[in-house]
Amino acid sequence: MLRILIIEDDAEASAYLAKGLKELGHLADQAADGEAGLELAMSSTYDVLIVDRMLPKRDGLSVIETLRKAGNHTPVLILSALGQVDDRVKGLKAGGDDYLPKPYAFTELLARIEALSRRPKAGAEVETTYQVGDLVLDRLSHTCRRGEEDIPLQPREFRLLEYLMQHAGQVVTRTMLLENVWEYHFDPQTNVIDVHISRLRGKIDKGFDVPLLHTIRGAGYTIRDASS
Repeated sequence: MLRILIIEDDAEASAYLAKGLKELGHLADQAADGEAGLELAMSSTYDVLIVDRMLPKRDGLSVIETLRKAGNHTPVLILSALGQVDDRVKGLKAGGDDYLPKPYAFTELLARIEALSRRPKAGAEVETTYQVGDLVLDRLSHTCRRGEEDIPLQPREFRLLEYLMQHAGQVVTRTMLLENVWEYHFDPQTNVIDVHISRLRGKIDKGFDVPLLHTIRGAGYTIRDASS
């Protein structure tokens, strides 16, 4: 269960989002303007903040910048109808952790929220080793092993597997992979992800009894130990 603050002036959109989150067992508070949202974010503890950019009284970027200057490092997902690359860059530079243009799919928004909630808290020790089943990825030595077998990975394959293992058990969308593994935006219909996923699956699953890398049709990909 996550505690989430929604700062959104569109009452219908805010209610829809809060309803969806609550149905999944999360707690969702709502604020209809920037000032009210900032006050709630400063006075309460949340796992994730969902912030619209264009808000009355105080715009979303100002809310985020004020929080960061005050030492509040709660992960922020920016929602906005402003979806151009320059708009996203401004949002991230203001202190946002992720940026999702409107209109959006609720399943993708949920996946991003879950990913943000798993990020290390400020000051927390950063994991250097990830393990799913008998697959182990060591970030320090930049090595990968499954069971007793060493698995050589190209730099992009390593980053792709690292991101998947950071979010083990969760569905990771194509857009999330494009933004976080390739670190730039381009046509989400490109087959670059399919090619890399296929190569990675061939390396970490081929020859092993239990597959770990799974395609979730219409949603994305996940890495999990189906035998556990």
